[in-house]
Order: sequence, then structure tokens, then C-alpha cells
Amino acid sequence: MREERNHSLLAHNTFAIVVTCKRFVEAESVEDVINFVKSYNDNIEDLLVIGGGSNVLFTGDYKGTVFHSAIKGIEVLSDDSAQVTLRVGSGEVWDDVVEYCVNNGMYGAENLSAIPGEVGAGAVQNIGAYGAEIKDIIYKVEAVEIATGKIVEIMAHDCQYAYRSSRFKSDWKNKYIITHVTYKLSRQFEPRLDYGNIRDELQKRNIANPTAIQLRQVITDIRNSKLPDPKVEGNAGSFFMNPIVGRSKFDALKSQYPTMPYYDVDADNVKIPAGWLIDQCGWKGKTVGRAGVHSKQALVLVNRGGATGNEIVSLCKMIVEDVKNKYGVELVPEVNIV
Repeated sequence: MREERNHSLLAHNTFAIVVTCKRFVEAESVEDVINFVKSYNDNIEDLLVIGGGSNVLFTGDYKGTVFHSAIKGIEVLSDDSAQVTLRVGSGEVWDDVVEYCVNNGMYGAENLSAIPGEVGAGAVQNIGAYGAEIKDIIYKVEAVEIATGKIVEIMAHDCQYAYRSSRFKSDWKNKYIITHVTYKLSRQFEPRLDYGNIRDELQKRNIANPTAIQLRQVITDIRNSKLPDPKVEGNAGSFFMNPIVGRSKFDALKSQYPTMPYYDVDADNVKIPAGWLIDQCGWKGKTVGRAGVHSKQALVLVNRGGATGNEIVSLCKMIVEDVKNKYGVELVPEVNIV
């Protein structure tokens, strides 16, 4: 187990905010996690568990302990002609796992290609893209209970997964440290092509019936064309969740803005792309101080260079206010602001 004091968090947040933490701990095994929680005596509210730092915005130096799991490993637990169960360490890079699955004929994760971050954080956040969510393939989560040091196994249905949320973000916050996630994947490839511009991009490449490898490549290319490289311009990908509104509210908005894109959630609710709302308010490509909105995807806030977390938050608040004033819709950050 690695432990450092007054540790720089620059390499642990993709927004490239220059901050430190009082104490940084990194575990490489389940035993490390157990030893850490059993020896942890500080206030639980002063503990921050992070993954790859791709969904966090620091607004200042962190006064407590930042904990990171570097537990690795990809293990096939069972395999037959229909399904595969795959157990993965929480410190594995998520996109490496997708690549492994696609290359080994394990299907269900390909639409989640090129999402930054690590396995443990993905299970907390219920990451999603292009019509898929990670809850669709999670079978169970293994974790260490912070209060007792006990190893627990939590089935996916007990995590209460919803759009970009889970119990790990609400009533289970600071209750567990995830060590492994087990996924159920299919041996039969059933491509999901109806979200976003996947079909258009496949058509441009004259691909009528894509393989999983081709679909993964298309999704990766689409994401890379829209999203800035954090190594060049600090960002955390999508900053806001897409708002879900009731059918009556949607009908009123659609009659006023006929070109507004949308996705039906169920009979009573509709999802509106936050990026479209932000773009229509004129924010795409704008800069305020050292913070800005990406020129190709209005859903992404960026660090133009040397921005503080508070500068990003100020920009966020201005955007939220503009969208609410124009559309009566409240945008909620997807990024964890610390």
C-alpha cells in the first residue's frame, strides 16, 4: 500500500486543477483496502474515494484523505456458448476492459467504448453512452465495508441503478470501497445502432453489418471527434446530465422549439440533450476567464489553461441559470464537485 502526505492531485483529475490533498493512499490488493479501513480513524466525511479522476472537479486543496484503488486483474469466472461472467479489479481502466471484451468475443460493453475512468468508479456512476448503461452488464459488485473491514458481495439489483446514479452515490456514500466488479456478457453479438449518429457514420464507411470491433472503432472515433483530449485541454467529459422532464413539460417545449431533439424514457418522461440546450443559449465555444465551453460539444466544460475549480463552477452556474431562464429546465452537474 502506498501512502503520501501533501500529495499533488494533478495526475488524479482530468480537469488538470492544481491542488493537493493532506493524505493520499493507494491500495493494490483487497488486503490493502481492509488494512486501510481498519486503521482509518478520521471523520468519514473527510475520506474521498476516487477512480481515474475523470469525473471530479476540485475547488481547492483537499483537507482529508484521498483513497485510490489500483487493484488490477481480469478473470473469466464462467463461460459457455451463451454467456460469460468476467471479474475485474476496480483499478482497471474501463476502456481497456471494453477492448478486452470485444477482442475476445464477449459482447454488451462495446457501446461504452472510450468512456474515461476506471472500473470501480464506473459501477458507482452507472456510466452510459450511445443507448447503453453499465448497469445492463453488471452482475455483482465486491467491496469492503468501511466501518467493519468486512468483504461484501452486492448484487446489481440491490445497487438501485438509475440514470448516472446508484446507492453508492446516495445512502451508501462512504460506506463501501469497491474492489471488484463482475459483468455478465453475451457470446452473441447484437449491435445497438439507433443512438446518436452511429448509423450515419457506419454508412459513411460502407459498413452495413458491423462487427463488434468495427462498432467499437466507430464509437471511439465519434467520441474523439467531439471531445477534447484532457492532456491538451483539461475536462471531465460530459459536465451535465441530460435532463429528464415530464411529458406535459416536453410537449410545451416541443411546440415552442420544434427542432428540439429528444429521447423517450418511458410513457411519462422524456430526455432532452443538455448539450443542445446549452448550445441554443449561445455557450458553445465561449470562454470566461480561464474556463470555457468546448467548441464541438457544448456539454463539455474545459480548462483553457490554469483555471481553478471555482472558475469552472462559476461558468457552470452561469450556464445553469441561462438554460433555466430560457427553457425552465434545471441542469444538474454529472461531475462530482469537491
